[in-house]
Amino acid sequence: MADTSQGVGGLTFDKSKRSWPNELNILLALFIIIAVFEAIGQLAPYMNGQSFLFDTKDRFDSIFNEARLKIIILQVAIIGIIALGVTQVIITAGIDLSSGPLVAATAMIAMSFAQVAEVNGFANPKAVFGPWAMDLPVVVPVVIGLAFGAMIGLINGTFIAYFRIPPFIATLGMFLFCRGIALWWSGGNPVSFPTDAYAWIGSGMMPVVWFVALAIIFQFIMSYTVYGKHTYAIGSNEEAARMSGINVKRHKVMVYMIASMLAAFAGIVLSSKAVTAQAGMGEFYELFAIAMAVIGGISLQGGRGSIIGTVLGAMVLGVIRSGFTYIKLDGSYQLMAMGAIIVAAVILDQYRQRNRA
Repeated sequence: MADTSQGVGGLTFDKSKRSWPNELNILLALFIIIAVFEAIGQLAPYMNGQSFLFDTKDRFDSIFNEARLKIIILQVAIIGIIALGVTQVIITAGIDLSSGPLVAATAMIAMSFAQVAEVNGFANPKAVFGPWAMDLPVVVPVVIGLAFGAMIGLINGTFIAYFRIPPFIATLGMFLFCRGIALWWSGGNPVSFPTDAYAWIGSGMMPVVWFVALAIIFQFIMSYTVYGKHTYAIGSNEEAARMSGINVKRHKVMVYMIASMLAAFAGIVLSSKAVTAQAGMGEFYELFAIAMAVIGGISLQGGRGSIIGTVLGAMVLGVIRSGFTYIKLDGSYQLMAMGAIIVAAVILDQYRQRNRA
């Protein structure tokens, strides 16, 4: 029999049902995954005793494999920015499939207004517009890109909140629309040669800086502001939120706008890092962003999860992807394994939901 103690109002508290915060479970899973890859590196004959995260060379500056750590963090940073917005959408019991193509469309549009007039003394061969759009201050392409993202989010949110179109259908339609814009914008040709100021946005470890800064900001917003409380309330019980005076429709539009602006910013960072924009950018980004959120404990039923959980989910996904490459797993098997992991995370979420019920 479970040990119980008297609580307020005569209620009893069952200590056996007390659990760790979900974020600690994800962190523990991250350590276990790292340990598994380390064990494979040490025990598998073809790995020749390699270490996954530790530097086995005779050096004293660091015990970690800094190159691999940087690759893991950079791999998840840009998609992680998208995941921060997707997390808020899923908490409202919605979904956003348009973020990947929105990255590509924003990259093409923003880069078009970030180009230099001359390359090696000659006119820019990749110029999309005339001289009036060349050598503009970096704030211009950034604002244009974010404005485009806000417009896409406004359309998504309006269709979902006011026309009651299911989020899956509304954002799937926007998925195709944005991919079409990316292909149409420059006739399928890449857009290149940005200004130094624009290239700085995604240079070096800047994508990680943006990701961490935005994660801290939105963790605070979701935990301590009215916006965050309303977002959780809508996801937990939309009708109850409406009855309590929350303008559910307006708030949903706001959530989708913020998510799309974050995806647009990810497109700006990605194009800046690559120093070019191509219509095929952002492929599968929307799925990986959703996976980060789900692995991070965000419930697809809505109303539960945290930004910290999504950040940890991003790290788990990054470690798994890097680990698969480390153990020389074929790319096709990697995709199959990633699919299985995502399905397993959803099954675990359903299991947790049933236990809570």
